[in-house]
Amino acid sequence: MAAPGGVLLVFAVIAVIVAVFYGAGPAVSRATVVLLGLIGMASLSLRRLRQRNGGTNRRVCVLVLGDIGRSPRMRYHSLSLSKHGFSVTFVGFVETKPPEDLLKEDKIKIVPITEVKGIPGPKLFVYITKVVVQCLQLLSVLLRMELQSHLLMQNPPGLPSISVAWFVCIIRGSRLIIDWHNYGYTIMALSHGPRHPLVRLAKWYEHFFGPLATHSLCVTKAMKDDLQKNWGIRATTLYDRPASFFRETPLEVQHELFLRLANTHPQFQSSSSEQEEETLEKTLFTARDLTDDAVTRRTKRPALLISSTSWTEDEDFSVLLKALEAYEGFIRGGASLPSLVCVITGKGPQKEHYRRQIASLHLQHVNICTPWLEAEDYPVLLGSADLGVCLHMSSSGLDLPMKVVDMFGCCLPVCAIHFSCLHELVKHEENGLVFRDSQELAEQLKSLLSEFPSSQSKLGMFRRNLRTSREQRWDDNWDQTVLPLIAAP
Repeated sequence: MAAPGGVLLVFAVIAVIVAVFYGAGPAVSRATVVLLGLIGMASLSLRRLRQRNGGTNRRVCVLVLGDIGRSPRMRYHSLSLSKHGFSVTFVGFVETKPPEDLLKEDKIKIVPITEVKGIPGPKLFVYITKVVVQCLQLLSVLLRMELQSHLLMQNPPGLPSISVAWFVCIIRGSRLIIDWHNYGYTIMALSHGPRHPLVRLAKWYEHFFGPLATHSLCVTKAMKDDLQKNWGIRATTLYDRPASFFRETPLEVQHELFLRLANTHPQFQSSSSEQEEETLEKTLFTARDLTDDAVTRRTKRPALLISSTSWTEDEDFSVLLKALEAYEGFIRGGASLPSLVCVITGKGPQKEHYRRQIASLHLQHVNICTPWLEAEDYPVLLGSADLGVCLHMSSSGLDLPMKVVDMFGCCLPVCAIHFSCLHELVKHEENGLVFRDSQELAEQLKSLLSEFPSSQSKLGMFRRNLRTSREQRWDDNWDQTVLPLIAAP
């Protein structure tokens, strides 16, 4: 039976590829018929296998076609499942070290897959071969693991993972759950334009395979409405919520983090012109009295501004850089404002481009650094900062930036660039400010930091509002929204 089953899978994959790369029309209809026929035959041949593998109702596969270490929402899904006694197989790229909370959890098994580059040649050929090889790799990994009751996958990226996951779920009797973070075709349109053939193909692909999932989750009410109206998908809104480790950082822990960062980033080092005292251990922001181990904030410290990014086309960091240049101009013009240390964290394709722009700036009162932080240090830095900046421009206008969710978990006020559904998260003049361009951001920085570091300033008011709101955390939100879908018979 193994050999015929393998032949069926090969022909099924070919049918999927034909359907994906020839668009709507007779070719798709024929490919779909062939695919469905093969699925039916494969399902019959694997029925006995499913009957012999009991206990699948306590096993779930979590799939992301991205770096596990930089996929926090899927990481939280995995941890929540394990807390409720499910055995989790977490499939994804391992480009960075996965967080410790995943590595130490016995019920979570990480299965690495490789990001496929495609065979060198013309761009279209490279893309097609990349998708074909990625299909085969995913099929190999997903079909060799134990049978799972559910396969929970992130979209985007969904090409080719949605079709492969759906196919595997059909022949193995699993239920497919798609967690819609955004639309893949709108992200592709940022670099290719909305009329590009690949973008139109990606849109058709998501529209075709998306409704085939058993359940769908999404990140905003606006996306829920759009999925229902334009896709025929009934989704459940699962707002991103901060994990419990996103909180304000105790001063002693801040000092330890600043000391570590000062070893590699001079922006955190105490000024060399200051008279050193043997009894004090100093960073630019904090000081520890070595006689009694007490840590205090420096009286004339700069403000600590933080932004995080994946350095992609949906975040234009020239907006922040121009705002920082304008802020520098305010100080040179005589405004009573603190110096700034701006930390921009993350990895991504445009990082070097912006690092060159940063190096070309001539700023005396603003220092910028772009460190890569370990997963455990990122929430500590957020909880130590004075103000967050978000430049996420939703490609669809329907998703929300998780970085702001994490900042709010640390009671960190935010300045965020405007897009259509941002009001579902950022309340202007309540927990932060919304801006539309670099000049407006510069004016907001000037307004918020004019009384720094006084807690009675507008910045202090935003922080107090965040402390009192105390919105629901991830665990409770997940238990109420997702657990019933997974636990249902």
